[in-house]
Amino acid sequence: MVKYLGETTLEQKDTKFKDFSPQDWAMYYVEKYGGIDGAHHKDWLLDQVARIIKGTTLTIKIAKWDDGLEEYRVNTNEPSQKYLDWVEEMKCWDEDNEEYIYFYDEGIAP
Repeated sequence: MVKYLGETTLEQKDTKFKDFSPQDWAMYYVEKYGGIDGAHHKDWLLDQVARIIKGTTLTIKIAKWDDGLEEYRVNTNEPSQKYLDWVEEMKCWDEDNEEYIYFYDEGIAP
């Protein structure tokens, strides 16, 4: 039986992603998650892309098994202030009624 050996956090510079820009990361997410069904998952994907473009950092880990299999696992970290400010703009505060005109849906991770 194959044994899971765990995962290790890596620096981007020490991975195959060493030259990735925010645009490259956005496309990575689109390529990896764009084919998953469900509007709530598409909302999540769009939100992740927005986070990346707005400066949210990423954590890169590599998971390993004793049969030699390795898998990169990439996740966004705490949202950047630039992203949080953008979300507030998207919701559009109505001063007169003291409420948001729109809501913002972060979606659900697949």
